Amino acid sequence: MAATIIDGKAFAARVRGQVAEHVARLKEVHGLTPGLAVVLVGEDPASQVYVRSKGKQTVEVGMASFEHKLPAETDQETLMALVEQLNSDPSVHGILVQLPLPDHLDEEAVLNAINPAKDVDGFHISNVGLLGTGQKAMVPCTPLGCLMMLREHHGSLSGMDAVVIGRSNIVGKPMAQLLLGDSCTVTIAHSRTKDLPEVVRRADIVVAAVGRPEMVPGDWIKPGASVIDVGINRVPAPEKGDGKTRLVGDCQFDSCAEIAGAITPVPGGVGPMTIACLLANTLTATCRAAGLPEPEGLTA
Repeated sequence: MAATIIDGKAFAARVRGQVAEHVARLKEVHGLTPGLAVVLVGEDPASQVYVRSKGKQTVEVGMASFEHKLPAETDQETLMALVEQLNSDPSVHGILVQLPLPDHLDEEAVLNAINPAKDVDGFHISNVGLLGTGQKAMVPCTPLGCLMMLREHHGSLSGMDAVVIGRSNIVGKPMAQLLLGDSCTVTIAHSRTKDLPEVVRRADIVVAAVGRPEMVPGDWIKPGASVIDVGINRVPAPEKGDGKTRLVGDCQFDSCAEIAGAITPVPGGVGPMTIACLLANTLTATCRAAGLPEPEGLTA
């Protein structure tokens, strides 16, 4: 039996539609326009593409988009001053500093200078602590997107056995916290885990977020399990021509899809959800700042 393919593109479009409806209502009833500020330092081509896409989608859902592009040689003081300015700007409800930053800048200091209530990436140490203790937090966008897709597919996740492969601060750790919050039994596995295949084989839910191309084969998957593949890896694709590449996930899609009950493809799975959840987080931050009820189904 082949797995159900979880279409992240279609799901993200639905989330953006819900966000747009809420935004229209906020404008109409409360005269409020959510604003998202994105800060890009330097000329990293992948980051530039991301920022363009974020700006476009922000405007499409009716939000105000503020883009701040700074040269690569920008110093720490200038960047911190911009963050401070955005913190105190009432028209900005969400602040995102595009990573990675150039090497001479202190990434941690910059992220922790953002007002936690406006930290729509969920990377501020206060939000990490709030999430870890089960309190109301801003939640990192990629894990939030994964959680939404799992809830949509399963309804309740209560009592399910989940294995998260990868322990990054951006995906692995917050993903585990979110699954715990939905009453899963959670294991965080990684490159040092003893007998990783056995650990993965007992999982009803597998979230692969290691950044290693096609590391997880189908015979690691429990029949009928849900596989969420967060990996986005470029690998050579000589069949497409000289020097061409293609995108693959952290799972071997074909062999995993034969065994799994549901699986996200790469591309077109988790990726589109990340920006959709960024917009959802900006909406949530706006509602919290104004003391209004949070949008249902768009938060953790």
